Amino acid sequence: MVSSISHIALIVRDPSRTAELFASVLGAQVIADLPDDNGHPQSCAKLGGVWFVLRQGAGPSCRNGDHIALEVSRDELVACADKLATSDVEHFMAREDSALYFMDYDNHVFELDAGGSLDDMLAVRT
Repeated sequence: MVSSISHIALIVRDPSRTAELFASVLGAQVIADLPDDNGHPQSCAKLGGVWFVLRQGAGPSCRNGDHIALEVSRDELVACADKLATSDVEHFMAREDSALYFMDYDNHVFELDAGGSLDDMLAVRT
């Protein structure tokens, strides 16, 4: 059985730049410029206990609804929105300002959710 998520790998054009975005906006722990076993550029960023492995390559070419949702407090959501407002990263608020969506430099979509956990939302609906 699965005990936890080990890591999530994302293909990005510039692993260091994306890692810096995760650090500056989300407070990620970052290990930048850590080549993989074959010498290919990659960086790692830890968010909420999960490592994101950022490997160099061509990212997704379009938006398709896929996204990674991260649970945050309302204060953290507002702080991240303020940080994104001073960056060149596309972002917008949704769901009565309880969710913030942004794209990294390679079209990966992230949701910061301050509306409660998915477990809580599903419990209400079932």
